[in-house]
Amino acid sequence: MSKLVLIIKREFIAKVRNKSFIVMTFLSPLLFVGIGVFVGYLSTMKAELKTIAVHDETGRFVNEFKNDEEYKYVDLSTVDLKVLKDSIVSESYEGLLIIPKAENNAQLQKGIQYVSNDSPSVSFTEDLEDVIAKKITAENFQKAGLDTLAIKNAKADVSINLEKASGEEALKGLNEIKIIIGGAFGYLIMMFIILYGNMVMRSVIEEKTSRIIEVIISSVKPFQLMMGKIIGTSLAGILQFLIWAILGMAAMFIVSSMFGVQMGASAGAQAQAMETAQQASNIGMYIKELWNLPIATILISFIIYFIGGYFLYSSFYASIGAAVDNETDSQQFLLPIIMPLILGVYIGFFTVMNDPHGTVATVFSMIPLTSPIVMMMRIPFGVPMWQIILSMVILFSTFFGVVWFAAKIYRVGILMYGKKPTWRELIKWLRY
Repeated sequence: MSKLVLIIKREFIAKVRNKSFIVMTFLSPLLFVGIGVFVGYLSTMKAELKTIAVHDETGRFVNEFKNDEEYKYVDLSTVDLKVLKDSIVSESYEGLLIIPKAENNAQLQKGIQYVSNDSPSVSFTEDLEDVIAKKITAENFQKAGLDTLAIKNAKADVSINLEKASGEEALKGLNEIKIIIGGAFGYLIMMFIILYGNMVMRSVIEEKTSRIIEVIISSVKPFQLMMGKIIGTSLAGILQFLIWAILGMAAMFIVSSMFGVQMGASAGAQAQAMETAQQASNIGMYIKELWNLPIATILISFIIYFIGGYFLYSSFYASIGAAVDNETDSQQFLLPIIMPLILGVYIGFFTVMNDPHGTVATVFSMIPLTSPIVMMMRIPFGVPMWQIILSMVILFSTFFGVVWFAAKIYRVGILMYGKKPTWRELIKWLRY
């Protein structure tokens, strides 16, 4: 046990004293905050005003198009069409909307054209179609002798009120908020596994290629060396993660206090015009619902799945590092490891949100290769404690079983040089 502690201490100190580790530990939060501020600044910038020429030979639609901050419509129905098309080529206008004369609306709606040098966005095209379609529809109603005002008043606007079985009012969109919270924790686990799992693999490859491993392996068992690397690297990763969290929150607090007044003023002016008393009360209800989430269960489960998932996948990474001589050779073995993580994310977002307690979500929250991600996405929806405990027991039991198999590959591969291993050879090593 003392040898294992020494290996853990050695790996931990080696990682935290590395210059790149120190630089990225303190630089990464600043980069993330800087990117967030930059993206926020870009979102507040107004798009360049685009002028759209309208050539309406019918004279019925040109006044239906309303100017906004992004598009300005100019009536050029009296200008020759050839001249207008030439102006589009010379980029005097962003685009030209041509509405020709037609015998009836059926022919008209098939003969409308939009001319531009670049393809317009789908939303812009749909907006044009919507404006013209509404006008033609209203005219069709009038020709049919239908009262358009009566039709408009007859349209129903249904809004279903949600209510819990306990009698309390429920909120729309709460499931989306829950999946975002669970998805954020699951995504953090996935990124941590990939980032620090690769660190374990690189550490093994470096020591193997430098032949330092031959000296170390003469004093300790391969199993102790592998576990020491996994635990030591995980402790360094947890330390880095905690520093990131502290610095990130501090940086966000500083940025919000510096720019919050100005951003709040502009945002408040827009929000004041749109918000209603009902929306304000909904915000309070959303906050209340979020506080009712199993916060303690989420945080404790995150730590346990964080550790269990990392240990499980790091044993794979360590065995791959022992089997190959360089990172290039490791690529053929990494895909089967990363695929379950990606599958867990997809299962979480596309299945858990729609049916968090369904068979698919429940099964994949028990499978150890996907449970750290899928279960973290399910917990905000309320999962029975026995399922969480069972999932954790299966995860750590699988970890101990995988470590036993990985140690066999590690024991043989750590002293193998100059030969690219195959899947068949890895299976042979497991039989030794």
